[in-house]
Amino acid sequence: MVLAMSVDPPLIRAARDSDARAIAQTIRDSKYAAMPWLAQPHTLTEDETWVAQILLHEADVTVAVDPGDDRILAVMATTPGWLEQLYVATSQQHRGLGSLLLRRAQESADGPLELWAFQRNVAAREFYERHGFVEVRRTDGDNEEREPDVLYRWER
Repeated sequence: MVLAMSVDPPLIRAARDSDARAIAQTIRDSKYAAMPWLAQPHTLTEDETWVAQILLHEADVTVAVDPGDDRILAVMATTPGWLEQLYVATSQQHRGLGSLLLRRAQESADGPLELWAFQRNVAAREFYERHGFVEVRRTDGDNEEREPDVLYRWER
């Protein structure tokens, strides 16, 4: 089922502790819709715990929400010099929310911004490259998913 966004533009706000489950679900749904081949090393409950106990406390987490019902449409997490997470709800993709959040990260970055993307996630890699990120190096999958990835960097 596709949930339509209200006519109003999304509201961009800091994530709240009460958003943990919705953030975990958004990341999980978006990740696995884009990469059905990707290993799922954690349950939704484990992902929610990670968001609540780690991500929300160690990163600057921003969400785009529907102003009509506060439903999370996209999530972005940054730490100094890093774009840690950027996921858009599957029903909201290709509407500019990812670009909107990424531009915010670029505008607020004090220096270069780096991120990891899986090599096989061609759509994400093309998205980041369109926004000025360049490939720095590749790995053979030294991550918990055991999936080869690419380190990208953006500089002004």
